[in-house]
Amino acid sequence: MNVTTGDLARLLDAELLGPAELAIRTFCPIHEAEPGSLTFIRDVQFASAWATSRASCALVTRGVDVPGHDPSARALLIVPNADLALARLMGMFKKTGPTPFVGIHPSAVVAPSARIGAGAGIGPNCTIGERAVIGPGAQLLANVFIGENVRIGDDSVLHPGVVVLENCSIGNRCQLAPGVVVGADGFGYAHSPEGPVKIPHIGGVRIEDDVEIGANTCVDRAKTGDTTIGAQTKIDNLVQIAHNCRIGRAVIICGNSALAGSVRVGDGAMIGGSVKINDGVSIGAGARIGANSGVMNDIPAGENWLGIPASPSREALAQWAAIRRLPRLLQRLRRRSKLDGAAD
Repeated sequence: MNVTTGDLARLLDAELLGPAELAIRTFCPIHEAEPGSLTFIRDVQFASAWATSRASCALVTRGVDVPGHDPSARALLIVPNADLALARLMGMFKKTGPTPFVGIHPSAVVAPSARIGAGAGIGPNCTIGERAVIGPGAQLLANVFIGENVRIGDDSVLHPGVVVLENCSIGNRCQLAPGVVVGADGFGYAHSPEGPVKIPHIGGVRIEDDVEIGANTCVDRAKTGDTTIGAQTKIDNLVQIAHNCRIGRAVIICGNSALAGSVRVGDGAMIGGSVKINDGVSIGAGARIGANSGVMNDIPAGENWLGIPASPSREALAQWAAIRRLPRLLQRLRRRSKLDGAAD
């Protein structure tokens, strides 16, 4: 990356407050930035750090006031959304990775009935099962296991150590990070006098187009039918998606969250980190769940919930405020009790 602040303003159609000739060489967080770097300011918390930051330029969400800015020395680029502008720029200047491998590596094991599309790459030590279909341009980088009757869509990338078991399908342009497991048995047991009896899971998993799944995340196969993940959904690392879950389109699920069996998540919902959702719960479209929440009941569309057990955010915050007042209230009760005792 070697551009000027004027170049960036033109690329982003941004309002430039400051010199147009400043050279920008890299991206940096605002507290770690050095001269020649670009950072971003999305809210007042970031804005307050600008005066002491050494960054040469910042992307600023329109409407955020930035105290301490000297337009004669440094530059601000005013855009509708600093996060989106940064993502756009980083995509433009992202360094190109290794040239994709095309063909089948000699160490790969490919079943005779498997079909490999044009331009696909099957890397070292990959295994492709019977009747599997690998779409054109797909990349299986290394040590990837593909079971029988699996479909991998066009231009999807499966990073090292990914496992996709039998009768599962991955859509087009998906990204599966290292260690993702798709299609392991769901966790289901029936009680018997002899102990737990495993319930077979004979369904599959269907992942639609443009889905990204983070490292070591598990998506279990359905008991019957399919566990489904809608198009454009993004799932972080170390997430558990249990059997028969139905995740809608463009859902965000942050790291270390766990969805029990048959959870339904509507389009555009956002699930914070380490959220746990009870089996059979429905999350409405556009709902947001705060980090570390425990969801026991359905959440209506568009609502914000948090806490354990989760409740609407205003109720949860009111409950937390009341809990913080409890020590003072107990002290007053003890004093009142002593006074009443003395009066007797």
